[in-house]
Formats: sequence, C-alpha cells, structure tokens
Amino acid sequence: MARVKRGVTSHAKHKKVLKQASGFYGRRKNTIRIAKQAVDRSKQYAYRDRKVRKRNFRSLWIQRINAAVREHGLTYGRFIDGLNKAGIELDRKVLSDMAIHQPEAFGKLVAQAKDALSYLKDTTPNAFESAVR
Repeated sequence: MARVKRGVTSHAKHKKVLKQASGFYGRRKNTIRIAKQAVDRSKQYAYRDRKVRKRNFRSLWIQRINAAVREHGLTYGRFIDGLNKAGIELDRKVLSDMAIHQPEAFGKLVAQAKDALSYLKDTTPNAFESAVR
C-alpha cells in the first residue's frame, strides 16, 4: 500500500486557521498551536455574544422608553401595563424608535396608556410615584 503524504491538507488547514487569526496580537496570529486556541475561543465568544447582543438591545430600548415616558409623568412599568390594558401591542424596539423620532405620536400612546390606567386614580400615590410626578 502506498504511503499518503498529508503536507498539502495540513498546510491548507493551518492556512485557514491563521487567516482567521489575522489581526490578533503576538504569537496568536502566526503560531499555529496558539492561533488555533485563540480562534476556538473567539468562536465561543462570538456564539455567546450573539445571544448577549439581543439582551443588550432590549435593555437599551427599555431605558429609552423609560426616559421618554417619565417626561409624561409615568414610569416604564406603568406605561407597559397601560398599553397592555389598552390592547396596544407594540414591541419595545418600535416604542423606542417612536419615542426618539416621533415624540408627538408617542405622547398619544402615553395618553392612551394613562386612560387605560384610570382605575389607579382612586388610590393615593406612594412616595416614589409622587416624586416622579
């Protein structure tokens, strides 16, 4: 049986890994053993952070909505509760975009949410709610 020389395939594999490691610092970019470890770890980070990015954006949208709603005298939680009670189904991305680019339309949404929360007017506000108003 003839012997198989594997220089071509191993060279191609090494070249592929080193191409992915280009831009890394030190020996991580040009030593195959260390570059392979660095590339594997970078792929783990990329996989994990694709999930984390979604969390970060949702958090950002909530912060923007909260800031915009407080100008109208509500908190974020009350606003979302009011929207649900009013039957308005908009996701937080759209609400955040409206708060930034269409403040008058967002103000109308806040007014609708306040109307849906009219049952709260009978109760006395706690210290936090009175500070927000």
